[in-house]
Amino acid sequence: MANFSSATNREALIAQSICGAILKGSWKNILKRKIDSGLLKSAITTQVISELSLFSGYGGASLSWSFFSWTDSFPSCKHNLQSSWQMVLILTKHKHFKTAHHLLDKLSKREPLSSPLLLSSLINGVSEDPEILSHVLSWLMIVHAKSGTINDSIEVFEQIRSFGLKPHLQACSVLLNSLVKQRLTDTVWKMFKKMVTLGVVANVHLYNVLVHACSKSGDTEKAEKLLSEMEEKGLFPDLFTYNTLISVYCKKGMHYEALSVQDRMERSGVLPDVVTYNSLIHGFCREGRMREATRLFREIKGVVNVNGVTYSTLIDGYCRVNDVDEALRLREVMESRGFVPGVVTYNSILRKLCEDGRIRESNRLLSEMSGKRIEPDNVTCNTLINAYCKVGDMVSAVKVKKKMVDSGLRMDVYTYKALIHGFCKVLELENAKEEMFLMVEKGLSPGYSSYSWLVDGFYNQNKQEEIGKFVEEFERRGLCPDVALYRGLIRRVCKLGHVDYARVLCDSMEKKGLVGDSVIYTSLAYAYWRIGKVVEASALFDVMYNRRLMVNLKLYRSISGSYAGDNEVLRFFWSHVGDRCLISKSILRDMNKSEVL
Repeated sequence: MANFSSATNREALIAQSICGAILKGSWKNILKRKIDSGLLKSAITTQVISELSLFSGYGGASLSWSFFSWTDSFPSCKHNLQSSWQMVLILTKHKHFKTAHHLLDKLSKREPLSSPLLLSSLINGVSEDPEILSHVLSWLMIVHAKSGTINDSIEVFEQIRSFGLKPHLQACSVLLNSLVKQRLTDTVWKMFKKMVTLGVVANVHLYNVLVHACSKSGDTEKAEKLLSEMEEKGLFPDLFTYNTLISVYCKKGMHYEALSVQDRMERSGVLPDVVTYNSLIHGFCREGRMREATRLFREIKGVVNVNGVTYSTLIDGYCRVNDVDEALRLREVMESRGFVPGVVTYNSILRKLCEDGRIRESNRLLSEMSGKRIEPDNVTCNTLINAYCKVGDMVSAVKVKKKMVDSGLRMDVYTYKALIHGFCKVLELENAKEEMFLMVEKGLSPGYSSYSWLVDGFYNQNKQEEIGKFVEEFERRGLCPDVALYRGLIRRVCKLGHVDYARVLCDSMEKKGLVGDSVIYTSLAYAYWRIGKVVEASALFDVMYNRRLMVNLKLYRSISGSYAGDNEVLRFFWSHVGDRCLISKSILRDMNKSEVL
């Protein structure tokens, strides 16, 4: 204990002598010798930094920062977390915010500052003004939120709460905005509630973040309540608030409400801009209400300067209502006004031309894009691949696929599904399987439709046994056949009426240790039921009951939709399922209301 005390006293004396040398000036040469001799330990530098900040007549914090920066330039004297944290606090206390923020940013990349244990040790090790700690921790929240490490930002916020501090309003806004961008709207409301309990008073900017959260989740009712709450608190909604609310209503097809917000906006003295009108036009175009969209477009020409988005939205609208010729005419008008159509505009026209089977014109449009150096994106390539697959031109589809990959674009679910469908359509099943294997290897799920096309292809070629071999090929390639694979195959085989083979697939699945789900057993049960094999269907119900597998509303509607012509059979089947307690009462009520019954 005595040794520890004498060591501490010795370090204090060294720190005092260093401070004295620094205050006298010409200190760097003197201290260089101490560094070379290894006397300048981290505990001493931390003490020197703290003591120098007290000499306001000599520059205080600036003197501390000079010493900190100079010593940090020596490899043998790199600052530890404690001394760096102390420097951040000193700079913040003396309002050198820019330097403090820069140092904290560097520190957060080097150390796990969001760790509760680490933060606690740092905060408990200093006796600082709560406002200074709040500022530093609030900035740390911002650093993590802006760098995308949202969980770390939340962790720092929780530490602020645990120390009884109040985060700064800007930090709260930045964190909530990051959560909104990630579509974590439930977390937004939980965090906001905690912020309010800490005494955070929302301003217009924070309310805008909350309204944006409502936009992401499509919650018009909550957005409207927030607007009323702002007005009650004497906060004036700005252009962003109104535009976001209008956008929410337009996305939901609530045009009257959107126009009411516009009216409310103008009465409050906030003038609509091109974003406002683009949202309203987009809402009409999505609903195919081109007359209203065009009328609004004409009305605003003298009010605001329309932009490329306005024209692109109208072009997409005309394509939606099957008027591609008007869309092409409007594109020419757009270009004559000095706006350059982007890939989104071309994709809208391309999609409609392909839907109409106008492949030659689509290719001309693609050449035009190339001439204007407009790079195709995934939507462009998928649209063309799908169009070629629909007409069975797999050579052209594969060429587009190759160009897509060569240009650095990644094939997605839609690309693979289009190719699988196309190859199945022309009965090139080996190629279809290859695309499916590649799809699974990329971690993408083929889904029921892809498996259905493949099963249909095997049956069209009278190659039923290939379905079982297809599962075995999964294993040979090092892929694990899962329940989703068997679900897709069994459902389709049942729909084609080959229930005995579907049962073989089910048994094969169970031998591999996989457990079937409600979809598999209900599909099998109904396939048996509709051919009069009630005993076999009942045995499957027993399995479902023992495994606590229930028919949910989605499955009920799916089976009923797939066998829409089997009215009487379905009625008796669902009644029996209900008697076996394999379906909820809410679904039974839905059944009683349905036309099937």
